This record gives sequence, structure tokens and C-alpha cells, in this order.
Amino acid sequence: MRAAYIEAFGAIEDVVRVGVRPDPAVRATEVVIQVRSASVNPIDHIVASGALQAVHPVALPLTLGNDAAGVVVGKGEAVTRFKVGDEVYTRVAPVTSGAFADYVAVDQDLVALKPGTIGFDAAASLPLVALTAWQGLVEHAGLSKGQKVLIHAGSGGVGSIAIQLARHLGAHITTTVSADGAAQAREHGAHHVVDYRTEKFEDVDGDFDVVLDTLGGEVQERSYGVLKPGGVLVSTVWVPAAQEAAERHGIRGEPFFMHPSGEQLETLARLVDAGTVRPFIDRAYGLDETADALRHSASKRAKGKIVIRVS
Repeated sequence: MRAAYIEAFGAIEDVVRVGVRPDPAVRATEVVIQVRSASVNPIDHIVASGALQAVHPVALPLTLGNDAAGVVVGKGEAVTRFKVGDEVYTRVAPVTSGAFADYVAVDQDLVALKPGTIGFDAAASLPLVALTAWQGLVEHAGLSKGQKVLIHAGSGGVGSIAIQLARHLGAHITTTVSADGAAQAREHGAHHVVDYRTEKFEDVDGDFDVVLDTLGGEVQERSYGVLKPGGVLVSTVWVPAAQEAAERHGIRGEPFFMHPSGEQLETLARLVDAGTVRPFIDRAYGLDETADALRHSASKRAKGKIVIRVS
């Protein structure tokens, strides 16, 4: 099969290759998906750089890619949830990757039928960001109707989905974006949009029940002070000092790493088909252009998700 892969760590232009790789081996509980579309996430170029080897080591050569949408073309003998011909989407196992390829083998528990109202590009754009938004707001924050939530980076992949989910949950939503992302954030359901380049979010609004932070650093430090006592800061970027800072401000810190879940993807598919959640795609590339897609992601200029059309 053809795939985009790395044999060493380093700069994208130096290490990303597109060529022939072995077809995936299939375990008893796995389905084989012929990938129609995959999507790019920041984790993809970070992994390629080798920056995560100390905490999440991966073996080389490695086929890149975490999100895929396609058609089931084979399955292990213990698979009961899917049949050949099913159109599905998935966030593959973190230690496996492999979505930037003609075929990927994924455990059935990490797979769901794709939303029927959207195509493969849009479906592939969803898993990692939608699962991150859902788990942050629902599992960890317990966001509920009438609460106030601050969502950072509201025009990014996670942020744009998080705004829509928060709207579905009945929350009052403030988000930080650049000026050119403001219209998109309002369209997705934000009640109050803060241009982070010209405004300080702590000067505009406050007394939040929940902050969703995917940025860390100085933005995270400034976010402690806008939460009401007992509020919760949910973050995908956490350092040891953050917990002490959260306690000092009388709030709850909830660090988390997204975990793949076919069951949650089923829930999200229903929300998409109901019109509650709408994917937003920035640009599509071909498999041979994977390095270009990764560079575009690393530039942080994308508004919405970057998609790779595999077949």
C-alpha cells in the first residue's frame, strides 16, 4: 500500500516520505479500513519531530496520521460490530498511528459508523478534535446548562467543535480568537468573542464556571483569575506547577489527554446528523502532498481542519 511515513525524526521536509509500505497486520478484534480521507492534527508534526519520544516513544518506521474515514474492507474473526462495506470513521490507537495510508487496521472499539449526512473529508476531520472537546467539556468539566465557559482558540480544530458542543449543552460561551476568526466563532455559537491580539480576556469577561485550555503557558496562567471559586480549568497542556496554582486560586485543575472511543464517536455522529455539530475544513491535500499539509498545520494559520485525501 502507499503511505506517508517517517524513518527518522527531524524537520518535516527532511523526514516525511510517501511510498510503499506493508499492508497492516490484522488482529482478531480489528477492522481493516480502506482510507478515503484522513486529517492532520498538531500531534502529527510534533511526533515527526521526535519531540515526544521521551514521554510517548514510537518505533520507526512509522506511518503518520491519527484520524481516518473510509470503508471497512476486512475484519478479524472476533469483530462483531462492523461488516465489510460499512462507512466508518476513527481516531486510531495513539501508539499505532497509520491513518495516512491506503489501509489502516483499528480495534473495533475505536471505530464508529461515520455520520451519514457528511462526506469522508468532513468525517475524517472530526475524531481527535471532537473527542478532545467532548471529553474536556463533558467528562472532565461536567459543563451544564446556564454555566459560563471560556474556550480558548475558538477558531482552531478543538475550539470550533467545543463552541458547538457548549452551545448544545446550553452554556454561555466566550471564546478567544484573532479578528479573522470572529465571524466563524459567532456562527458556531459563541456569545462573546475576544480578539486576543487587541483585548485581554480577563478585562472583558469573568466569573467563569469552566475554562477549556489547549494552549498552556501564559494563557493558562492568566485563566486562573477569571474562574469563580470552585470553577474548573480543563487543560490538555499541564505542568506540575499548574496544580499548585489552581489550588492557590481556589479552583479545580483537570488535566487530560484525549482517549479514543468508538462509543463517543457514535454520540458525536448523532450530533452531526442532527445538525448540532458541523465540521469546518480549512484545506485539502493529496497523499503526495502530506509534507505540505504538515507544514501548513505547523504554521498555525489554518482556520478549521486540514484534510488529506488518500483515495
